Amino acid sequence: MSEQSVASYPVDGTNRVKRRHQRAHYDHATVHALLDAGTLCHVSYVIDGQPYCTPTLYWREATTLYWHGSSASRMLRNLSEGQPACLTVTQLDALVLARSAFHHSADYRSVMAFGLARLIEDEAEKARALTMMLDRLFPGRTATLRPTTEQEIKATSVVTMEIDKASAKIRAAGVIDDEEDYALPIYAERIPVRTVLGAPEPDGRLIAGVTRPATLSGFSAGRQLDEALTEAYATSYPAG
Repeated sequence: MSEQSVASYPVDGTNRVKRRHQRAHYDHATVHALLDAGTLCHVSYVIDGQPYCTPTLYWREATTLYWHGSSASRMLRNLSEGQPACLTVTQLDALVLARSAFHHSADYRSVMAFGLARLIEDEAEKARALTMMLDRLFPGRTATLRPTTEQEIKATSVVTMEIDKASAKIRAAGVIDDEEDYALPIYAERIPVRTVLGAPEPDGRLIAGVTRPATLSGFSAGRQLDEALTEAYATSYPAG
């Protein structure tokens, strides 16, 4: 496949990676894969000249992002008419100890996505989004639950943002020292960092006979969270 035929986000002064530009990726495949391997993001925006950054859960559908929060949230009220926003996601993969303080670093994968965020007002659109808020993480789970009440729907807001521009930045180099420093008697290493799932802890008030559904088998003890999330996404959105 030629470079020209690879679907990518447009690049300008907003999303161009300026430092270590060789680590930058703008293609949909890389950006989307990193988004789908996470579930917690930070959304930045400006209200009346004051910057804010809010952590929240998110999910992706094609080139559209969604996140949620309380209807009372000042962020969501201000985004209801459309507000420039930046959503970021980061995976820490390793701590890097070099032979100099200057070259100590970290291996990581990160995404910055930019667009105009808006509050979802349409009831049908909101109901579908609230379903996918769970089913993106746990495919098919919503259908097994008691129906969501009108008050619960009213208490939850959903924001959507078409990704206008985005960039991914990845460092996976491990230790990089100045050539002359390799001869120094100084220890150096890479310490891998992983978020690993623990053993499930069933609720103590489960009714007798209720067992863990097979649909949750992807969330098993010892598995990496990003792998489980990527698999769940592919199940809920098989077309990618």
